[in-house]
Amino acid sequence: MFLTITTTGTAERPATDLGFLLHKHPEKAQAFSTSYGTAHVLYPEASEQRCTAALLLEVDTVALVRRGKGRGGAPDAALAQYVNDRPYAASSLLAVALSAVFSSAMRGACHARPELPEQPRPLRIEVPALPARGGPALVRGLFEPLGWTVTADPVALDGEFPEWGDSRYVHLVLESESLTLAEALRHLYVLLPVLDDAKHYWVAPDEVDKLLRVGEGWLPGHPEHKLITSRYLSRRWSLTRQALERLELVRLAEADDGEVEDLDNAVGAETEEEERPTPLAVQRREAVLDRLRVSGATRVLDLGCGQGQLVQALLKDVRYTEIVGVDVSARALTIASRRLKLDRMGERQASRVRLMQGSLAYTDNRLKGYDAAVLSEVVEHVDLPRLPALEYAVFGAARPRTVLVTTPNVEYNVRWESLPAGHTRHADHRFEWTREEFRAWAATVAERYGYAVEFVPVGPEDTEVGPPTQMAVFTLSDKEEKAA
Repeated sequence: MFLTITTTGTAERPATDLGFLLHKHPEKAQAFSTSYGTAHVLYPEASEQRCTAALLLEVDTVALVRRGKGRGGAPDAALAQYVNDRPYAASSLLAVALSAVFSSAMRGACHARPELPEQPRPLRIEVPALPARGGPALVRGLFEPLGWTVTADPVALDGEFPEWGDSRYVHLVLESESLTLAEALRHLYVLLPVLDDAKHYWVAPDEVDKLLRVGEGWLPGHPEHKLITSRYLSRRWSLTRQALERLELVRLAEADDGEVEDLDNAVGAETEEEERPTPLAVQRREAVLDRLRVSGATRVLDLGCGQGQLVQALLKDVRYTEIVGVDVSARALTIASRRLKLDRMGERQASRVRLMQGSLAYTDNRLKGYDAAVLSEVVEHVDLPRLPALEYAVFGAARPRTVLVTTPNVEYNVRWESLPAGHTRHADHRFEWTREEFRAWAATVAERYGYAVEFVPVGPEDTEVGPPTQMAVFTLSDKEEKAA
């Protein structure tokens, strides 16, 4: 099996940075033992302008048969166990080799040059022989939604006899200017065995966790995620159902964080199409981060943290020494943990962040003593009769110096043509306030608990109906802060 990864560069950004990303020196040829043979890594070319890394996997077909997964034909065809396409055609064995040999690159880790993994770069990936059960159309259907330009040329059964037609193999070339190397490797790791539609090792329940970990960020929204999940898990229905349920949970959590993000963007539909507006969820997060920086807070609570997008953003800023995410949903916290990669986080970084399960309807001593608390798109999920309990738990008991509260502005909903009249932006919203209602609530809370409050618009402000999101910034008065 053979695969090449090529990138181009300049003197300022040399193509040989590929060696840092792959953790394999361009001037060396290296060999690695795997369960099914030997993986060789070498560089056919390495210059500032162009660099190519090649992975050659020599499969030991005898060892494959002894493991019970080398059969290449009918069960009674003994010879087919040894004479098959396994040594030559990309499959799950090559995916396993990619993971073993380029594990750090797949995780996006590069200690020598930590800025490199996050940088998109020109990539060209070539696989000379790829089994494609579904043909070139399926190859394009799997890779094109991920940002690849795909060339999948069918390989003839026999070049001397074209009338025999095409084989089930394609010569695959993938090209992209917008993906990182880590993203590319994760795509290959999942989709190579999916196209082969066979896994050459036992598919255990932990394969579900592996699929969701490697597919994070792209699999839940992929138009072929059901087919990918089923084939990756060797069509084991119990595992496939479990994986699809978890993917749906991720999709719903992402939709909840952005409310209805398509609606958030609908206002920009009348503008020039070449400039897609920033999603409201992103604008809201940036507004919260700006206000936290102004407040001078270093220890921050994210109350109702969901799947951890704000916590992830806070971790990128070294000024925040302690970040705590709190949510009532254990499932949401599990997703947040995976998003943050807590199990692989360095000790210093891990010491700055904590996820806790808790309800904001009850006082919690663990929440006391923090500089700031954020309730971003949280209050509208609380039944109105229970809202006073949340108010006391946050403003009366925890009493952070600064509290940021964002919530939808219901007046703005008329600007979304796809939102039916009388409907809230999310099915779980118990209410959505007008600007006047929100200001009245915030002023009452501020007076009751000794805070000053100011109001900040978030998103494009309409002259008639105001901004799509409204934010209240509560600040504890000096007198109350000393008392606290």
